[in-house]
Amino acid sequence: MKNITLSADENLIEAARRRAMEEHTTLNEQFRLWLKNYVGREQQVARAMRTIRELQGQLFTGGRKFTRDEMNER
Repeated sequence: MKNITLSADENLIEAARRRAMEEHTTLNEQFRLWLKNYVGREQQVARAMRTIRELQGQLFTGGRKFTRDEMNER
């Protein structure tokens, strides 16, 4: 695992450490989770866009426009 150095306001860091302690974790662990989620969102978007492009050629409405209520029906 590689170490990095970050800079932030002292009060913010202390508040984050207290919150992490209350949640029975560490600031380092919370940062690792944040970093994983940060990268993961980009990957999720890319997967979703691939799926949308794949479906675009397969769904046909016959030119019909759906109402907002119709589009939100489950």
